Amino acid sequence: MIAKSILFLLLGACTVGFAALWYRHERGFTAALPNRMQLAIGFVTDFLDTLGIGSFAITTSLYRGSGLVDDAEIPGTLNVGHAIPTFAEAFIFIAVVDVDMTTLIAMIAAAVAGAWLGAGVVTRWPRRRIQIGMGSLLLVAAAIMVLRQTGEVPSGGEALGLAGAPLVAGVLGNFVLGALMTLGIGLYAPCMILVSLLGMNARTAFPIMMGSCAFLMPAASARFIRSGRYDRRAALGLALGGTPAVLIAGLIVKSLPLETIKWLVVVVVIFTAISMLRSAAAARSV
Repeated sequence: MIAKSILFLLLGACTVGFAALWYRHERGFTAALPNRMQLAIGFVTDFLDTLGIGSFAITTSLYRGSGLVDDAEIPGTLNVGHAIPTFAEAFIFIAVVDVDMTTLIAMIAAAVAGAWLGAGVVTRWPRRRIQIGMGSLLLVAAAIMVLRQTGEVPSGGEALGLAGAPLVAGVLGNFVLGALMTLGIGLYAPCMILVSLLGMNARTAFPIMMGSCAFLMPAASARFIRSGRYDRRAALGLALGGTPAVLIAGLIVKSLPLETIKWLVVVVVIFTAISMLRSAAAARSV
């Protein structure tokens, strides 16, 4: 209980610190109020995120389809905008799901370290390289989603924590996933598979993946905010639209029959990945 209480205090400090940094940097958001579409995207994507589908791939697809955000600014917009809703998710699932605190804290720390290093790289990348990176990794994300849907990966065991070599593997795996988050590739689906492969109960993935994202996103987002490599209005739309959606999904709805939606997400993600790669190829030929 002491470790969990400390974790909650740190999470609260991160929430306040991130909000203050963002508010101060944008001078109170006086010139960056989101429109209805940007708020709606935040609500829908974070609602589904809380139910375990993930938000990054869906948000990317909606941005690409609507043309609301330039490709070069999508990674930063995702990390900055979804941060505050993810804080709410982390509070809820760390509170209600049992998981070994040593495992949870170690995997969160690894994800934060990966995100900090990854953001420093991505903020310097040109638009075409981001398109290639996101397009390629979105295809990987789609493949992972298909594996989960078809039951080709283990459903997990009953363990609530890890020790020894499995813990090392979990830490290294989450470090890599944290780095990939900064390129706009969600951590949820691959983290669920990682946890299952290591023999942990599938429910433990929720506090691990949401706690990891809650702590790593401020680390990554600070770099995106300072560099200006994100869309301010769209990011604010995610934050304002997504936070109430998290509370509704996490505290009231809790679960829905989502099989059809999951397959639809796979199709949309593949389409978006191909679109990204085609745009990169067209830019090279110019």
